[in-house]
Amino acid sequence: MLVELRAENYAVIDHAIAVFGPGLNLLTGETGAGKSILVDALALLMGGKASPEVVRHGADRAVVACVFESTPAADAILEENGIDSEGAEIILRREILSTGKGRVFVNNQPGTVAVLRLLAPELALVHAQTETLSSFDQAQQRVLLDRFGSISTDGVAEAHARWRAAHVKLEDLLQGEQDRLRMVDLWSYQLKEIEAARLEAGEDEALETEKRVLANAEKLYTAAMSAFDQLYEGGVSAEGALRAALRNVEELARYDSSFAESARQLESARAVVGDVSSTLRDYAERINASPERLIEIEDRLALLDRLKRKYGHTVAEVIAFAQDVAAKLAEVEDRDEILKSLRASLDDAAKAYRSAASALTAERKSAAAKLARLAESQINSLAMRVRFEVAVSAEELESHWTAHGWDVVEYRIATNPGEPLKPLHEIASGGEMSRVMLALKVAVEEASSKSRKRAPTPRTLVFDEIDIGIGGRAAEAVGQKLKALGHGQQVLCVTHLPQIAAFADQHFVVEKREDHGRTKMQIRLLDDRARTHEVARMLSGAKVTETSLQHASQMIAASR
Repeated sequence: MLVELRAENYAVIDHAIAVFGPGLNLLTGETGAGKSILVDALALLMGGKASPEVVRHGADRAVVACVFESTPAADAILEENGIDSEGAEIILRREILSTGKGRVFVNNQPGTVAVLRLLAPELALVHAQTETLSSFDQAQQRVLLDRFGSISTDGVAEAHARWRAAHVKLEDLLQGEQDRLRMVDLWSYQLKEIEAARLEAGEDEALETEKRVLANAEKLYTAAMSAFDQLYEGGVSAEGALRAALRNVEELARYDSSFAESARQLESARAVVGDVSSTLRDYAERINASPERLIEIEDRLALLDRLKRKYGHTVAEVIAFAQDVAAKLAEVEDRDEILKSLRASLDDAAKAYRSAASALTAERKSAAAKLARLAESQINSLAMRVRFEVAVSAEELESHWTAHGWDVVEYRIATNPGEPLKPLHEIASGGEMSRVMLALKVAVEEASSKSRKRAPTPRTLVFDEIDIGIGGRAAEAVGQKLKALGHGQQVLCVTHLPQIAAFADQHFVVEKREDHGRTKMQIRLLDDRARTHEVARMLSGAKVTETSLQHASQMIAASR
């Protein structure tokens, strides 16, 4: 629930703090005192759009902040977004600069508006006074029905994605057929050119090495044989010197055993020299200074370079390009088989979607009947006599297939006996519209609360003057409904009606005053005496009389 709300330099607010409690929290005050400004501030903290116009004149920034009791789901959202939790509370703060820029903090850590929007459904639902049934379109009506019935559209969305992907793939093949046919000649030429070269991966590197050897054959032969002579064949070869030295060291070792290891090392060195000499001799014998082979290698490398300039940086990339072209040609040649396969895949995906959408329709119709009965009961408890219906019709044409199903959901109502059921947006009375909206929200919230397997901290429901256009017995019924709703979760409501104010668990008054030529707003929690006086003011206007005080006291007592 919402524990605390703060605002600084926000609109006409210089500094205001409100500490809320469980149950029904009511805000009252004179028209224009700024009650709805507090709701707007909370909406900002739920991810609403900010404007520099909310910054109080003369200030460089506006700051709004609140503290909510946390929930497991809210903690999970914080963890997914890399924000540390603060135990049992979540602290939200938003700064709006006069330049239009802003900053968001969650638990005193930098955050984003996107995180606030993710947290909002878990923490609070704000129903503004500008929300009317005329803006409550069929998409919103469907969402409300799904929420009431705890209906998941994930299965339909997945089936729709598969069907859509198959449909797009088939369309791409059909629409791109002419272009593909024009490319066939080019692909055929490219494939023929590459296949004629009979490429082998890595052959360019091997040929470059062989080319360097052939181009320097005489120099390499001279170097190898010179090294061979110096190591083994020459009159003063290293092998001869080592052999002579070894004889002398062996003579020393006969008399002094300390030279035995030296003799072994010389023998080892002599063997190494012998091995290297053999390698040099064999390398020199293999050198073939063939001008014909050199020309052949240069021609091959030129061919490889030409192919690499056209089709890839390496021989391996050229080979891969040829494989890709071959696959494209096979696809064109196998067009009929591919089309047959794609159409079969599309048919399977369509069949799966129809199955999922039909199941969703049945689920919605079952939930619609329950919601209609409950909503009708709720509406009639608000001093109305209506018939209410939730119609679910399946539009099975593919043009109506969506990720949330093919259903059209429409709420219909007859507000007077004998009248036909009509869509909600055709209701003329503002008071009726307000009561229907409240009843729908109460019905869905109560059902949502009952369907929870666990008992997390209930989210806060905020109603900003949803009682506009009603009065008398209907207003009292609305107050009773809000009071009942507050038994299961926290409710915050802005009202002008004393019949509703009498039901408050916590009653706040919002007042506007002038201080040194500046308008300021303050909010204060009323005690029992002050609360009676405020309800009396709402009853009688600016002048509070004994009669109005007695009436207010009776209303508050009756609400308990």
